[in-house]
Amino acid sequence: MTDATAETPASRPAKTSLLAQDDRTRRRNRAESRFRVYGMAAVVVGVLALILLLTSILANGLSSFRQTFITFPVELVEERLDPEGNRDPAEMARVTTFGYAPLLGQAFVDYIGEVGIETELGPREIAAMISEEAPAQLRAMVLANPEMVGETVTLELLARGRIDGYFKGRVTMASAELDRNVSPAQLILADQLVEAGAIETRFNWDFITAPDASGQRPEAAGLGVAILGSFYMMLVVLALTLPIGVAASIYLEEFAPKNRFTDLIEVNISNLAAVPSIVFGILGLAIFINFAGLPQSAPIVGGLVLTLMTLPTIIIATRASLRAVPPSIRSAALGLGASKMQSVFHHVLPLAAPGILTGTIIGLAQALGETAPLLLIGMVAFVREYPSAPPEGFFDPASALPVQVYSWTQRSDPAFVERASGAIIVLLVFLIFMNALAVLLRRRFERRW
Repeated sequence: MTDATAETPASRPAKTSLLAQDDRTRRRNRAESRFRVYGMAAVVVGVLALILLLTSILANGLSSFRQTFITFPVELVEERLDPEGNRDPAEMARVTTFGYAPLLGQAFVDYIGEVGIETELGPREIAAMISEEAPAQLRAMVLANPEMVGETVTLELLARGRIDGYFKGRVTMASAELDRNVSPAQLILADQLVEAGAIETRFNWDFITAPDASGQRPEAAGLGVAILGSFYMMLVVLALTLPIGVAASIYLEEFAPKNRFTDLIEVNISNLAAVPSIVFGILGLAIFINFAGLPQSAPIVGGLVLTLMTLPTIIIATRASLRAVPPSIRSAALGLGASKMQSVFHHVLPLAAPGILTGTIIGLAQALGETAPLLLIGMVAFVREYPSAPPEGFFDPASALPVQVYSWTQRSDPAFVERASGAIIVLLVFLIFMNALAVLLRRRFERRW
């Protein structure tokens, strides 16, 4: 006999096929399948939430790009508009909008009688269907063309907000019975005027180009000043963040010695990127307005505040792009006799350009949508005389798109909610354009290098 024990059939491992799954493999495959289902469910929930958000915004905001206009002839009576008869704009400017309002109201009443529409409304209620902005528009037109006085001209004027809301489905006969700003009889008259061809709802360019209006005139409110203000601020942000952010990133990544001081700078840059934006607004209020004495509501102040907020993001993105360039590029340039600066600016920086541009444009898009810091520095100017006196520079009062959205949502008239949703659509279009530009630039430079 030997010390080795004979192998019995019971002690031998059972033979299994490679095609047959054991319990452990089955558990692992089930776990992977569940993970795929969880991931797909998360994607579906995210897409549905995005669709719901966009549907809500488009449903409420697309109607703001359409406006209701009333067309009727108006006699520009010389005795009322130019009593002296000199056609001097300085003398005619003495007639305020209160002098033009009765002229428009009476012309509208006379037109309804001429087309044979019968109504129980009085002259005052009929005139109330015209926007309060119409007298100011007519006055500006007459002062710009004094020779019009004494003639009968056909004008296309804004309808009042409630009348406009009726043709957009926001106002109904039932709601008009409870609304002191409109009556069912006025809505009936509006329907009759549509049949007569005097009322039309069509695309409204003034929503994009006109300035803001008072809280009682939502039909005249536009985004012109806000778009200009945002444009000026983005110019300031681009002019400051791109050179400063790229220069700081190149120094920290390529030239700065690795010590505690540079480590402290890197940690602070990362922390600043996570600071709430309203903190930068407080900083801008203290430094640029209270200390430096720059004017409130000026694009230069808004641009400086957004620059401080955007710089950490651009520095981090630029450093990541520089770090992604293979070290062999630097070594090859140095081996061929290039200096450190030549290797960075002639070889590393061009290869990192796609990432730098992408980070810059995404940082600008983020700055474009900021509201809290702009509210703190008073970027809520109400510019009424635009476009005759628009914000012509970086130091003139202006507003911004996100602040305009916030301002409209705080007003009592429900028509401003429609305007706010329309402003959000414009803001989203700008953001989509900027992100698409980042993708195109990245692809262009990647093909080039």
